[in-house]
Amino acid sequence: VPEDQADKLLLASWGLPKAVLEKYHSLGVVQMFEWQAECLMLGQVLEGKNLVYSAPTSAGKTLVAELLILKRVLETRKKALLILPFVSVAKEKKYYLQ
Repeated sequence: VPEDQADKLLLASWGLPKAVLEKYHSLGVVQMFEWQAECLMLGQVLEGKNLVYSAPTSAGKTLVAELLILKRVLETRKKALLILPFVSVAKEKKYYLQ
């Protein structure tokens, strides 16, 4: 992330509602890794274009997906489909996203 865009590492700079930011903050998530911000700034990803990215387990891929989904749902007022690999993960995300 270029120095002039270092604020993009903060979740608060992505236009998320206060309630969403508070939930992330309560979980200890205030900022993201540089690679996560870079993913969100690539091309027209925030306008709905595709993004394919790969990272090791527990690297933070889910946060990128959640932010993209949340922004699109809130901005377009449309529904989103989140596909998860295991029932346990799906239940966890359902609770978390509610």
